[in-house]
Amino acid sequence: MRIRQLDARAFDISRDAMTSLLRDSVAAGASIGFLANVTDEELARYLNEVGERLSRGDLVVWAAEREEALVGSVQLSLITKANGLNRAEVQKLLVHSRARRLGIATALMQAVERHARGIGRRLLYLDTLAHSDAERLYQRLAYQRVGEIPDYAADPKGHYCATALYYKQLTHMD
Repeated sequence: MRIRQLDARAFDISRDAMTSLLRDSVAAGASIGFLANVTDEELARYLNEVGERLSRGDLVVWAAEREEALVGSVQLSLITKANGLNRAEVQKLLVHSRARRLGIATALMQAVERHARGIGRRLLYLDTLAHSDAERLYQRLAYQRVGEIPDYAADPKGHYCATALYYKQLTHMD
């Protein structure tokens, strides 16, 4: 498995694979902002936004590849407000349904944390579907659960679900 950070050009080259990964994640029930009937146009619009943010430098994206195929991805949204330059939000941690339980999510999160430390971001935060496998992953990685918000977002089937909020303070030694 290889984890690599994507620049805007590499991301653009990976668009078809990213679209497939998003579709697989939605089909597997991931609450990532899309409903089951997501259209190609919606996905294209979202990926355009990701590409624009990569070009601006306020978003970082990693890809996990196995045997030349994209099997996972994660994003780090960099806060650009003067009072928040110490923090960043982890977003869209995705692992293809056929590649789960192989350590890919952990490897992606380790890449995020290394990068965050390297650019002086010492506080990471995220939200995830409450009571999910993802919660167990974040807990294993020493993220602290703050609480949950009921009926925060709809899952792909349109049912509103709670989201759990997490953070992790990074040190030089983590």
